Amino acid sequence: MNKRKATQIIRGQHAIDGAGVHLRRVLGTNNIADFDPFLMLDGFDSSNPKDYLKGFPWHPHRGIETITYLVKGKIEHGDSLGNSGVIRDLECQWMTAGSGIIHQEMPKEADLMLGCQLWVNLPSKYKMTMPAYGDITQDKVTLVEEENAVVRIIADNYKGSKGVFEGKYVKVKYLDVDLAADSSWSYSETPNDETLFIYLLDGTLAVDEDFSQFENKSCAVLFTSSDKNNKTNDVLEVRSGERGARFVLLAAKPLREPVAWGGPIVMNTRDELDEAFSELESGTFIKHKI
Repeated sequence: MNKRKATQIIRGQHAIDGAGVHLRRVLGTNNIADFDPFLMLDGFDSSNPKDYLKGFPWHPHRGIETITYLVKGKIEHGDSLGNSGVIRDLECQWMTAGSGIIHQEMPKEADLMLGCQLWVNLPSKYKMTMPAYGDITQDKVTLVEEENAVVRIIADNYKGSKGVFEGKYVKVKYLDVDLAADSSWSYSETPNDETLFIYLLDGTLAVDEDFSQFENKSCAVLFTSSDKNNKTNDVLEVRSGERGARFVLLAAKPLREPVAWGGPIVMNTRDELDEAFSELESGTFIKHKI
C-alpha cells in the first residue's frame, strides 16, 4: 500500500485576537488552496488565564462553520438566536454560521486551556443556509481503545465505530488521537482525493518516512497522497516521542471554489462580502431569528 507523505509542516505564529486572546494561528489566508475546505486553525495552549480571559465578545460570522474543541478548559458561548452553553474538557461545539450569526465565546479560568478552533468553508450553495449549533458533549463522544492509543470520534467514523455527529454541508472527519509514548499509529480510511492533515496539540510526533525527525506541539502537518486523482486510500503513519503525542486528525473533500475572505465573513465574491458588511451596518445582517 502506498503512503501519504508529509508535504507541509506549518508551525504558525503567535497572534492576539478577540479582545486580547493570545493564541497560535496555524492556518490562515496563505493556506487556503492546499488545505481546502479548511480555512483557519487557531491553537489554544496556556496555563495563564491572562492569556485568554478577555475572550471573543460579540462578533459576526457568515459563510463558514466554526468547530471549537477543548482537551482542557472551559468556554461559555451565546448567540443572536438565543442559544447559549458551555464547552468543557473533551467537548466540542460545531457552529454553522450560514447566512449570518452574531455570537460570543468567553473562556473561563482553568488550570490549562488546551484546544483549537477550526474554520471550515461552506459550499457556495449553502453559504446562506440557516445557522445552527451542534454541541458534542463528552458523554456522547465515541471512544475506540487500541493497544497504544485512544481515539475519540468527534465527527464521522473510525474503524467501524460511528461518532455522534456528522457534518451536514461538509463531511469532515474529526478524530482526537491520544498516542502513548514511543508508539506508532497508522490510518488509511480517507480517500486520496480528500484533504487530510493533523494538528499536534501536545507532545512530539515523527511524520517523516524514517521517523527520524520529531515535530513539537502546535504545528499542522498536511499529508498528500501519491495520486490525488485516485480514490483509493493511501496509509498515513506517524510515531510518538518519549512523552507521547496528542493530535487531531482532520479530513474532508476540497470544495475547489473561489474564496473571498473578509475577517469573520467568508464568501465566494467581493460583491458578496461588500453586501454582508453593508448589511451589518444597516442592521439587516441576521436573516433567521427565533
